[in-house]
Amino acid sequence: MLKRLIGQRGERQAERFLAMNGLRPVARNWHCRHGELDLVMLHDDTLVFVEVRMRSPRGFGDGVDSVHAGKQQRLANAAAMFLADHPEWQERPCRFDVIAIHGDSAEIDWLQNAFESSGGY
Repeated sequence: MLKRLIGQRGERQAERFLAMNGLRPVARNWHCRHGELDLVMLHDDTLVFVEVRMRSPRGFGDGVDSVHAGKQQRLANAAAMFLADHPEWQERPCRFDVIAIHGDSAEIDWLQNAFESSGGY
């Protein structure tokens, strides 16, 4: 329960950060059989699937590094399902970003185009 609350707080913090950087929210915590998309945002004309990672303390690894190949594939599959369920977004370019929030310091790392999808959409 505590982990979920911390994750939700991080997602809200990430969404505020991205909004301050010009992105607009499309969906939050979107679920399908492949998993969950933390945030779906619009950056200019690009649909952005955002994975939010909380890391504390900083010595235990970088949040960006924790999005391994298996997680990337699950995110790509979930993104494909999102696009299938929302045809109004299908013609947009898409990308995957990772937001890493480090502990209580509120230090945020934003990695745009964190990885490429190996298909799916």
